[in-house]
Amino acid sequence: MPPRQRLSPSERRAQLLAVAAQLFAAHPYDEVLMEDVAERAGVSRALLYRHFPGKRDLFAALYRQVAEQLLARTRFDPADSLVEQLTEGLDAHIAYFAENRNTVLAANRVLAGDRLVQTIITDELDALRGRLLGVLPLADDDTREAVSGVLKSWLVFVQVLCVDWLTEETCTRAELRDVCIGAALGAIRPLLDEDPAPEWPN
Repeated sequence: MPPRQRLSPSERRAQLLAVAAQLFAAHPYDEVLMEDVAERAGVSRALLYRHFPGKRDLFAALYRQVAEQLLARTRFDPADSLVEQLTEGLDAHIAYFAENRNTVLAANRVLAGDRLVQTIITDELDALRGRLLGVLPLADDDTREAVSGVLKSWLVFVQVLCVDWLTEETCTRAELRDVCIGAALGAIRPLLDEDPAPEWPN
């Protein structure tokens, strides 16, 4: 075990999450042990458990951090076209998924029944839906409600499609992204008076 550095509680937590990110990305969830995290971080198991009572708590804290980082990289600016905004957001998510396959599979497969982890995923999807609604040309409240329901289903579709893609890459990243964009536009166009992406073929 390397010599322990003296860190503030917030710095120690950040260090532990950084170590956890490396281990969960490199190994399937079931193969990551709290002892491994403590050893890699150069701390005692007692100190690790003081910050995170168990592996699931550690993973949940990590995945919440990931969700916040992905949201920060997914901006929706009305000055950009809808296609540009969808491309930027999907590229950020697909890149993270591809580089952290084991982490994403743990959240969406191994811990699919875990309420805390699934709440983190749902909260991120809801935030993305709210941002999309903010940049779409919605005529009235009825249209907003209809589009909101469609976007909720579309985001789940994207989540499932991307997770399946991680287990078997049947297309390129760009093709995966374009399938997701095409599905979104095809789903919301019938509900809008104004085409949100005239440059994208029908």
